[in-house]
Formats: sequence, C-alpha cells, structure tokens
Amino acid sequence: MVETCSDFPVPKNDDNVPEIPIEIVSDEEMAFIEAALASASSFYAVPATRSPTCSSQFHRNAKSIRSITVVSKRRLSKRSEPDIEDSDNLVSTQKKSRLFESFLRRFRRKRGLSVTDLTQTEWCQKQMEFALCLGGRKTNKAMSAGIARHVELEEEVMKRVEVKVKSREEYYALKLLNFINGVNQLLFEGLTRELPVIGFLQGIWMVGMIDEIRMPLTENGSHPILIDTKTRARDTLPSEPQRRNGRLQLMCYKYLWDNLVADNFPSEQFFDFFELNPQHNLCEDLRVTCADSGFSVLTLDDVVRCYKNTCRMLLPAHDQLLLRYEFQKDHSLIGEDKFSYDSDWLEYQIGSCLKFWVGEREATYAPEEERWKCRFCEFASVCPAYLDDTKDDSNSSNQES
Repeated sequence: MVETCSDFPVPKNDDNVPEIPIEIVSDEEMAFIEAALASASSFYAVPATRSPTCSSQFHRNAKSIRSITVVSKRRLSKRSEPDIEDSDNLVSTQKKSRLFESFLRRFRRKRGLSVTDLTQTEWCQKQMEFALCLGGRKTNKAMSAGIARHVELEEEVMKRVEVKVKSREEYYALKLLNFINGVNQLLFEGLTRELPVIGFLQGIWMVGMIDEIRMPLTENGSHPILIDTKTRARDTLPSEPQRRNGRLQLMCYKYLWDNLVADNFPSEQFFDFFELNPQHNLCEDLRVTCADSGFSVLTLDDVVRCYKNTCRMLLPAHDQLLLRYEFQKDHSLIGEDKFSYDSDWLEYQIGSCLKFWVGEREATYAPEEERWKCRFCEFASVCPAYLDDTKDDSNSSNQES
C-alpha cells in the first residue's frame, strides 16, 4: 500500500539567499556524473521502483582500445594516410567502414535508449563511445551516496512491494504498473517520485525515471511540475556544463511525459520493438498486485490499455522545470535552477546525440573550453584529444623554459 502524504507545496527560489560560489567540478562530483556510464546499459538492470524485480545481466561486445582509437588518431592528425603501425588494424576498420553505425543496434537492441544515454552523450560523445565499447567505471563512494539518497527520497512517499517476474512481458508490465500507481499517487496526494516512463522520441524508443513530480496546490487542473534532485559532495553549485546537462535531462522527461499525455504511445510498435507478446498471461503475483491497485488484468495487452487510459487523464507538464542541488553530507539545499522548457534547443540536442547513436557521424570530443572534463575521465589515457592536448601543453612548457 502507498503511504499517504500531506500537502507538498512546490519549492520556490529564495531571492534573498546569498550568492553561492560555483566550482568547475570536483573529483567526487565528476565521479557521480559518470555513474550512469557504469549503469547506462541498464534499463533491465534497474529494479522496478514500486516493486523490485529480478534483473538480467547483459554483456557488452568488447573492443580493444587500439581498434577504437585508430580512426580518431587519423582524424586528429589531419593526414591522408595512416601510420604504418596502424596498417594491420586499418583492414578491419575499413571492412566495418562506419564504426558507430550499429551502436543503437549493438548496445540498445530491444531496450531503447535511456535519458541517461542522451545526457552522457551530450556530456562527451567520445567518452560515451569508450564507455560502450570498453565498459563504464565502477560505482564509488560518491555515486553510492547519490543513489542511496534517491532511494531514501522515494521511500518517504512510496512503499516498495516485492513482485517476482519471470519474463520480459512481466518486466514491462511491472514498469507500466509502477507508472499507473505513481500517477494515481500524484493525482490524489500531489506528489510522486521515481516515476518510470517509456515513450517515443524522434522515432526512437526512450526510457527514463523522473525523480519527482508535484501538483501545484493553487487550483484544480494545474500542470504537473517536474523536479530533479542532484546530490553533490561539496556545498557549491555545479559548473554551467553540468547544469546544462541537467536541464537536458529534465526537458527530455517533459518531452516523454507530454507525448504520453497526447496519446502518442504506439502499442503495436512497442510490442514489436521490445519483442513482447501482448497476449502473454501474467503471473499471479502481478495480477494480484494490479487488483490491489484497483484494476483487473490478465495479459500484457490489458496493462498497456490501462497505461494508455491513465495517460489520457493527465495534462502536459508545466513549462517551468526545476533542478535542485543538495549537499550529500547533511541533505541541505545548496541552490536551485528554475528554467523554462525550450523545445527548439531540446530538438537540436536530441538530434545531435541521435546522429552518434544511429551512425550518421563519428563521436565528437568535448569542446576546447570544456576539455577540463578530460582530467576526470577514466578513458583519458587512451583518448587522442586528451593525449594531443597533453602533448601541446608539454611542448609549450619546453619552449617557455
């Protein structure tokens, strides 16, 4: 059963709050930013928010560092011919012709992209490439603290119920059920957290988890407000690239939410893409859980119908979105970033990221003014851009001396 909650007024900015220092980035914060690189392969690996479920382990196709960087080295060097030492690898590279053509198919087949996939691609496409082909970084103390805080925030308003599932159909039925329960909580109590969403975004299936949604208490029929909480190891606001990345994440959530509300959930394509049998009979645990939630179902198709009916009850999300930055040590509020939804900017950012995923262009590097990111990237030692920058710095130092 869902725990009841009292009124939840929407957080407001305090204009009287003194100016807070802004840091570029810390080791701990950078580690947390990259946490999704270790779990970005993960829609299946993430347990259901309201009903934890068994997860499946998916294995990545490995590439050697040398085979990944050979194309990048040639591009950066601006030479028409590769090094002789690269000739052995050139043959295999030419056979594939476009290294990135199958990233979406190879790594997100039957799974779709996550919103985290997009934000990490926006952060640095080359880092995303390395993470996919070589494997992401391990979870560290800072990442674990952030994950634990989000679990704590969820458990303040929602009780977890264990449901064992045995098939892909039941896994997705559980995801959709969690959405239905979360929306019901939002409508009756004014707040829900960790809401899973599945939708279509520019022709690509996308999955995500909205941190928090609140209903303003001012009037009926209000548009829900989407909120994302970021935890930080230091009590300073993040750099602009980090804030930009957070804005992209929230705008993606609004895009998905609004599409669902507009009844843009293509059921047949959903079944086809994720290779699901709509007439699959659900296990008893799921049927009982659905009955406890107020509706009777037998198959996955029944759950999808309820999902779509639930979406029709909703209004588009508010155009004002809110990022909250919280200090990990004591959970105090560092600051807020309240901003407006920008559909043109979002469309551009999504299009740029998708070109990488569908193989229309090779991975780009972080822009020159943001190369400080490289100092915290575990793939810096094999990244041509970072190695070239380091070499240039070394040459400059030698010339000055």
